[in-house]
Amino acid sequence: MKTVRQFAAIIGFSLVSTAGFAQTNISIATAYQDTNFHTQNIAQFAAEVEEMTDGEVTFTLHTGASLLKMPEIMRGVQTGQVQAGEILLSAYGQESPFFEVDGIPFLSQGQKTAWQVYELTLPYIEARLEEKGLMPLFAVPWPGQGLYAQKEITAASDYEGVKFRAYNALTARFAELMGAVPTTVQSAEVPQAFATGVVSAMITSAATGNYTKAWDFTSHYYDVNAMNNKNMVIMNADAFNGLSEEHQDAVLAAAAKAEARGWIMSNAVQSELTANLSANGMTVAQPNDELMVELEAIGGTMVEEWLVKAGDEGAAFYEAYQALD
Repeated sequence: MKTVRQFAAIIGFSLVSTAGFAQTNISIATAYQDTNFHTQNIAQFAAEVEEMTDGEVTFTLHTGASLLKMPEIMRGVQTGQVQAGEILLSAYGQESPFFEVDGIPFLSQGQKTAWQVYELTLPYIEARLEEKGLMPLFAVPWPGQGLYAQKEITAASDYEGVKFRAYNALTARFAELMGAVPTTVQSAEVPQAFATGVVSAMITSAATGNYTKAWDFTSHYYDVNAMNNKNMVIMNADAFNGLSEEHQDAVLAAAAKAEARGWIMSNAVQSELTANLSANGMTVAQPNDELMVELEAIGGTMVEEWLVKAGDEGAAFYEAYQALD
């Protein structure tokens, strides 16, 4: 029995016989805390799956990187260490340029364009995931990204030489183009990184600013609304295919509801959490014209660099993107 339980814990997917049915328990890993709106949305998704299947399918949520750290989650789902997980899609740009496209500054900007970019890129993302034995369940964007600093910022040059927190290759490149020095720091490690001087500035959403209590280590927030990176909940395809058709339908129906709900939640928290930064003593401001011109020019450079990596498929996507209203 001990060996069976150890095996079940390792693969995160178990069948438990009960009086009336076989219960399927699926482990799902996320790097974010319980207070995060993404996590709350996933928890509701799990509850709805359980309700829709009369308890025959349950998702056990492991939060706060307690099971796997963010960079480990895709591989963990692929190998069956867990059956599902939440990833910051743009953190996997080395897997495919289409995973990181929504992290290009001022390309995926605001809910409307974020959704348009999602629709245009989803077929490419699905194809790349399928090659890895994975499938997407749903994706939800972060609120627009803003700049955090320990001083007033009037131009990109104010970040020259500043240690800048990056969370993927694109934010690292963004920092470099401003003359800053990027250091990769995961969300859960942000307060410690600032406290120890590893970084002193960052670009992230007002949501992350609240979850990490950015007012404890930065003084200024500039609401540049640079991009809307997406988190995506993925599942091991074999694990999904191992469910009955009825249970598959329930998971997909709950996922569709979670996606629609998550986009609404993201939009709702942006203004609320931005105001909360101010309420906790931070200077919250719009960037001046000079800074915005410089940042948008950096975004244009990053689009050009992305197109080189993305090849013909990237060019086809960008042509369709430019034709949007």
